[in-house]
Amino acid sequence: MQTSGKHTNRLIDETSPYLLQHAHNPVDWHGWNDEALQKAVDEDKPVLLS
Repeated sequence: MQTSGKHTNRLIDETSPYLLQHAHNPVDWHGWNDEALQKAVDEDKPVLLS
């Protein structure tokens, strides 16, 4: 349960300082991993790299 009122996305579990600074962006960011790539395949969606 979130008590801070901030949106938290999947980047909160990453170790990179760069990715962690975006963990509270209101975007459903995914780290670069097999799970994210499989989700894109399963949903027939493109992978956008930033």
